[in-house]
Amino acid sequence: MTKPIRASVKRDDSSAKARVDYQRVLVLADGEKSNVSALVADLEPWLKKRVRELSIQMDVRAFCKERQASTSRAASADAPVPDVVVVLGGDGAILAAARAFAERPVPTIGLNFGRVGYLASAETHHWQETLTEVFEGRAVLEPRMRVLAELPSATGARIQAIAMNDVVVTRGAYQGMLEVALEVDGHWVTNYRADGLIVATPSGSTAYSLAAGGPILAPAMQGFVVTPICPQSLSHRPVVMHSDNQLSLKVTRSIGVTTVVVDGQGFFPMSEGDTVKLARHPVPYPLLARPGLDPFKRLRDRLGWRGSFEPDVFPGEVGPGARDIDIGDGGRL
Repeated sequence: MTKPIRASVKRDDSSAKARVDYQRVLVLADGEKSNVSALVADLEPWLKKRVRELSIQMDVRAFCKERQASTSRAASADAPVPDVVVVLGGDGAILAAARAFAERPVPTIGLNFGRVGYLASAETHHWQETLTEVFEGRAVLEPRMRVLAELPSATGARIQAIAMNDVVVTRGAYQGMLEVALEVDGHWVTNYRADGLIVATPSGSTAYSLAAGGPILAPAMQGFVVTPICPQSLSHRPVVMHSDNQLSLKVTRSIGVTTVVVDGQGFFPMSEGDTVKLARHPVPYPLLARPGLDPFKRLRDRLGWRGSFEPDVFPGEVGPGARDIDIGDGGRL
């Protein structure tokens, strides 16, 4: 049986309401995106009137790297953390913020400047309404499941990394297919011959896994999606695993460079014979969302879903103004 991965933090599955005494606020901005600086200019005086301490960082990724480096020092455990983090950027910026506070999660609200923005619950033109909801305690707390990965290192010791979206074992650009063996709770499942293998959380099910043909999971679910990348065998399909399962991915065959990628931002080399072990992290990450947010509307908007070619007509509608919808082959709704 696979030995369970143990984290150094206690499990906390509570989903308490968002607190309102946010006095230390950190703004993490992706300064490379257009219009971010303009919003910061409006945001800063607005926040200074409402909070005791305000810090603004215009390079979220540089902040993430610096904070991750500082967490290796023992004194960092006693360093103060903000009460809430406001991210100005896309999903990548929010993932960077989650990595920066991986060991001491902080409630985080995202204002979307990205192209997609599944993790950011608010659009930038609603920033005042959104932050007012946060400070008045009306924001909704969405605990997001994370993955704890145990990885090999060059010294032979095992290291740990935390992902909110996904952990990917992938081949180099100029080499043949990988062969990766999957075990679940010590039971061999199959060997994948593919360009790589994705293990995604529900949050990550709409990211790389979705692009590789994986299913969409509701954000509040607890589970893993295992999705092969361009598998040689067409019978290898995405599989949904229980969140209590312990997963083990072993590189059984590799020619060239193999890399474990954590949330698209952490990169760890692997060699033939190496194994990465995955389990649910005991502490979810506390994302904040606007009250009344419809997650399915977010999917419709982001993915461009349309119920029919006549969106003003609900299939099966009766009464004045109802019209038939042609579904092909002479059929009608």
